[in-house]
Amino acid sequence: MKDNDVYQKAKKRVQAKFGFFTHLTVYILVNSFLMTMNFVQSQEVIWSVWPLVGWGIGLLFHGLSVLAFPGIENIKEKMIQKEMNKF
Repeated sequence: MKDNDVYQKAKKRVQAKFGFFTHLTVYILVNSFLMTMNFVQSQEVIWSVWPLVGWGIGLLFHGLSVLAFPGIENIKEKMIQKEMNKF
């Protein structure tokens, strides 16, 4: 593998990780705001749990795809190469 190929793959992984941590930061900030607004307005009805859970599921899958299963990108690359070879 060429140095440039290694660099490009490493760059892609770093961008994916950075994207996940940006997503996590926005999740924490927005949901903290929503929970604060919920408890300031009404402590009887806790509605802020719904966006927290819903968005949290999306964040979980984003994190799994970036941190736990990074090999998915290799599968995509192989599929692209296979399609390119057809032409």
